[in-house]
Amino acid sequence: MTVALYPGSFDPVTNGHIDVAVRAAALFDKLVVAVYKTPPKNLVFTTEERVKMFKEAVKGYRNIRVVPYGELSVKFADKLGAKILIRGLRMGSDFEREFDMALMNKTMAPHIETLCIMTSADNQFVSSSLLKEVIAGGGSIDNFVPDHVAIALKKRYLARKT
Repeated sequence: MTVALYPGSFDPVTNGHIDVAVRAAALFDKLVVAVYKTPPKNLVFTTEERVKMFKEAVKGYRNIRVVPYGELSVKFADKLGAKILIRGLRMGSDFEREFDMALMNKTMAPHIETLCIMTSADNQFVSSSLLKEVIAGGGSIDNFVPDHVAIALKKRYLARKT
């Protein structure tokens, strides 16, 4: 069985993340979406909330599992028996960061390959950071995230305003 690991912070999960996950799941026997517990950024949602949101978004896919993790991705991949790291690419600037990360991961774990999947055209400009800016400014994010994520973001930002 071929296992692939799709790590990220997913704060929150977007339609672009789901697009990459679903397409990766079609290529491998099992896809593990790994939600990083402590990324070096200010999080809107807890790890548990981010895991729950991603699980809800992919609940119809039997070969996708969503779990939290808190170590180097290549170490976690080894624990799972994953030989592939999935990374999503939105635009050219993503490539440079992902290329550097892939080379570092290859140095630490030569037996693990990195596979980059480009998001579909309608998701190329969508990022979790940009969506948080839009919602904080009172804009609509309904076309860029699943309904349950839009509701959670709206509630979180409304709570911050009061």
